Amino acid sequence: MSEKLGKIEKPETSEFKEGRKLYFIPLIYRGIESPEEYLEKFNQYWNQVENQMSALELKLGKIDKIYHELIPVSGEDGVKTIKELNDKSYEIVKDRLDKGAQLEAIEEGELMTELMDWGRCLATGLQNQKVLTQIYESYTEVSKKRNEYITRQIDETLKTDEIGILFMREGHQIQFPQDIQVFYVSPPALDDIGRWLRDYKAKSEDDQHTTTCE
Repeated sequence: MSEKLGKIEKPETSEFKEGRKLYFIPLIYRGIESPEEYLEKFNQYWNQVENQMSALELKLGKIDKIYHELIPVSGEDGVKTIKELNDKSYEIVKDRLDKGAQLEAIEEGELMTELMDWGRCLATGLQNQKVLTQIYESYTEVSKKRNEYITRQIDETLKTDEIGILFMREGHQIQFPQDIQVFYVSPPALDDIGRWLRDYKAKSEDDQHTTTCE
């Protein structure tokens, strides 16, 4: 049985006794110069994630496997990289590792860095349509290969009746194996952050337009 992604409900323990389970946690980052208002929502989000995860563990059992985007190695090296990427997801990861969970490498290094480089090319504001098309096609092809690799890694490492966590940004387009029940952890603060980001972008565009017209 594969659960449709959506806001997490309060599942009955008897309803999900058997089978592989995966908790999908949308990965939210912060920048060095993030506004205080955003940081407040950011911290609130991760506190709510921890609360929802703790509630799920009480109902369904402890975490066995941990997967985190941009992590191509397992073990201590992988844990150190997570700490450098996002101290909040690191706190959740470290707590589960201390309770016996195992960090699994989810990325293939070459595919990951190639995708990042194509993404940087697309972000430079290219003017030639032919070049733009070629880069976009390359980006799409590598993105597909990366998603397929991540799917295989989860399928091969998440064993029968085990529970895993996947930390990843939304919009990933990964097709999870059909026999894995996927729970989308979506605290209220996630919607708050989405609205804040949309409002912040709109205000920035308005300010830029005003400055241009002056």
